[in-house]
Amino acid sequence: MTAAAAADLSAFGQDPWWLVIGKSVAIFAFLMLTPIVAILAERKVMAWMQMRIGPNRIGPWGMLQSLADGIKLALKEGIIPAAADKPVYLLAPVIAVVPAIMAFAVIPFGPEVSVFGHWTPLQLTDLPVAVLYILAVTSVGVYGIVLAGWSSGSTYPLLGGLRSTAQVISYEIAMGLTFAAVFLVAGTMSTSGIVAAQDGLWYVFLLLPSFLIYVTSMVGETNRAPFDLPEAEGELVGGFHTEYSSLRFAMFMLAEYINMVTVSALATTLFLGGWHAPWPLNMWDGANSGWWPVLWFTAKVWAFLFLFIWLRSTLPRLRYDQFMNLGWKILIPASLLWVMVVAAVRALRNAGHDTSTIALVGAGVLVALAVGALVRRMLRRLAEPAPPGPPTAPPAFDPMAGGFPVPPMPGQAVPAFTRPTASTSVQEDSDA
Repeated sequence: MTAAAAADLSAFGQDPWWLVIGKSVAIFAFLMLTPIVAILAERKVMAWMQMRIGPNRIGPWGMLQSLADGIKLALKEGIIPAAADKPVYLLAPVIAVVPAIMAFAVIPFGPEVSVFGHWTPLQLTDLPVAVLYILAVTSVGVYGIVLAGWSSGSTYPLLGGLRSTAQVISYEIAMGLTFAAVFLVAGTMSTSGIVAAQDGLWYVFLLLPSFLIYVTSMVGETNRAPFDLPEAEGELVGGFHTEYSSLRFAMFMLAEYINMVTVSALATTLFLGGWHAPWPLNMWDGANSGWWPVLWFTAKVWAFLFLFIWLRSTLPRLRYDQFMNLGWKILIPASLLWVMVVAAVRALRNAGHDTSTIALVGAGVLVALAVGALVRRMLRRLAEPAPPGPPTAPPAFDPMAGGFPVPPMPGQAVPAFTRPTASTSVQEDSDA
């Protein structure tokens, strides 16, 4: 199916009210159940990777651990700090959760199916600029983190909120540029049109640099390790949610996991063919019809969720300067270069030169290798020890400078003590 035909949105907006409510409830249930399963799966997979036991007490094989944690958070007392800006403090968790749920309104789960005799696409709605709608809505969610850090009236939450602002600004630029490459190839910004344009060849092969940059950016967007700088319990106690407890704390955790599902679903839609069956299942005639595509879509989303867990289990947190260097000095320039390559190939195709697929795949491999070499060079340079400088004399140390004796700090030396002699005492008496 061509992009022009795929951009037809006439199938949307025709559902009766009961079907719209049913789709909304189904999406909400999917977004509520997936984090519950993802939290348990994360603990189990991390325990397996790090050779630990993991949850195994509550329920068979520990399967009810997430439910027990939810009940515990619900029964905890909600404490509001005395210095907090109460209206903003209470509103921040809501601002973090609601945009994460709203973004799923334009995600396609499958093709048109019959629901009680009414044919409807497995998607709540679609827009001519659906991907930009997702980018705009998810950007609002960061206001919840920023306002939570500011309204708590504490230093560490404020630092976490500021870090989150810098993080979103840095990595949404690179993410937006990956969207531009997809728009140029697909010829549409609607999510259903982008999925239809990948009927034959998925964009993960055609736009490999965009896929790699998006995967890196989506980890930074969701504040997950190794980019969990707004939380950073080793540096900021707990970051922006240090002063939150009970259900308000649970809402921040819910927003984090729903955002993980949202960016995973968007990656599936843009680069992995959406609900299209993978090879060799696509050789079956009924693989891309009926309700089977919902299974393929869910499996792809869970593959990205496993990637999130894998990264958290294996990689340490980056330093703040490393994180900013990666975003501004590598990802954004590489995204700009790749968008120029894709635009040039698109111009050649519009001029009648049908070599776009080979050119994009070849250029994509080259750009991906170049970006990998830059990242490796940056990490190697950061790992090298700093060259030793010229030897300097240790600073003078006076243990009685403050009026009472203090021990020396590392690098400081106590001045040598010399016992006064008889001649020195006679000289001091004569001077007096």
